[in-house]
Order: sequence, then C-alpha cells, then structure tokens
Amino acid sequence: MENNIAFLELKYGNIYGGFPNFFVIAEVALLVFEGRSKKIFIDTWVNKADVDYVSVYSKTNEFGHTVGRNKVVINMRTGRTRPFLEEFHVDKRALQFSFKQLRPVHMRVKNFLFDSLRKYQIDTIITFDGRRDVFLCERAGVRFGRTEIVDLQKELNKDTDYLFSLNKLSVITNFDMDGSYLRSNNLEYWLHPIAAKQLRPKSAAWDAARLLMIHNEFYEYRTDFLLRAQQLLNKIQALKEVEGEEHDHDHDEGS
Repeated sequence: MENNIAFLELKYGNIYGGFPNFFVIAEVALLVFEGRSKKIFIDTWVNKADVDYVSVYSKTNEFGHTVGRNKVVINMRTGRTRPFLEEFHVDKRALQFSFKQLRPVHMRVKNFLFDSLRKYQIDTIITFDGRRDVFLCERAGVRFGRTEIVDLQKELNKDTDYLFSLNKLSVITNFDMDGSYLRSNNLEYWLHPIAAKQLRPKSAAWDAARLLMIHNEFYEYRTDFLLRAQQLLNKIQALKEVEGEEHDHDHDEGS
C-alpha cells in the first residue's frame, strides 16, 4: 500500500466522581485513507469496562462556534447516560473497583494500535489538537517510533493565524455523511457499509472522518478552503458585533 495516511482520534474522560486529572480512554479510532484508490478503512477499539466516565462536548451555533459545554456521564459497558452532578464523589472502594476494571486497558490499546499501524503500514498519523491523544496512547505503551505525527490544527494555524475547532472546520468544509458517502465542498468518498456503520455522531470514528475531509479539502483545495474559512470568521465576527450591540442596548434600557 502506497500513500497511506492515518487519522487518529480518541474519546476520553475522567472517572465520574474520581480524580479530575486522571483520564480514561473510552474509544480509539484509526481511519486510514489510501491515496491512490481513495479507499477508506476504519479500525475502532471501544472500552467495555463497567466504569462511568465524564464526556464533555461543545454546544455550537450554526457557524460551529462554541456557545457552551455539556457534561454527561456515560457507562462504558452499557453506553447508558445520566446527568452530571458537580458535587458527586465516589468513595475509595468504588474508585479501587474502577481502577481494577481499567487495568487491562493499556495493553488492549497498545495491541490495537500496534496491529493497525502494522497492518496498514502507516508512517504518517494526522491528529487534531492531539497532544493529549498522543500522550494517552504513549502512556498505554504505544511506541510511535519513526511514525510522523502531524497536528492539523497547528498546520492550519500557520496559514490562518486562528485556532479553528473541528466543529467550525466541519461547517467550512460542509462535511456531510449520506448513507455510504462522505461528502464535503469538493470531495466525495464511498465507504464500505461495515466502515459506514462505525460512523456515529460524537464517536471517535466520526471525528476521524471529519478530520479526513478537512485535511483533504485543505491540502487539495487550499485557496477555496482559506476563502471559506475567512468568510466564516467574518460571519462570526458580525454576529458578535450584533450581540454586543444588543447587550449594550439592553443595558441602556435597564439603566
């Protein structure tokens, strides 16, 4: 296989009620794009430990601009969700039970990534704001060795002088999944039904698919991409100014 490029995405969070800086990997997705054939392969690993973790996701407006953050508690084994309570703490015994459940995770993540990287002969991995993703993989024992790791958010920042979010970039590229097709402004790729089944919104595989389309739009249609990016930033700025004026107006009315 020539020209294979991989997109790495993780989902992770804290144990609910546990230490705020201890992160647990919930999902790993490696999406491989074969340059010549335009084929897409998706390998995913899902943590099935009986542990509740906190998933944090952004609420966005139509421009992909973050207007708030939501926290939800998800059980890894069942996928069941429940509301997040800030003051909730687990007792020591329950925490020890969670740690015991999570003990095999490092080995499983390590084996999963080792097998996938070898199978597809990957020498370049694309991440997005991926420092923690890479750190968590390395902590699990993954050795990236000679694999080049490129952070697309940083690459975009060099051209735009702006730190775009994945949500804004999905709006810029007009990312869409329609049945077995991934589509964006200038690109369309067919997905094998087995791969398509893994793409559920908010999953690691879904983010990897968004990352693929953003990456290819940027590198193959850069002028168009940068123009659309500027147009979106102008719209966001205009909306901020309108909201600022409304806020000032409300303030005047109230005084």
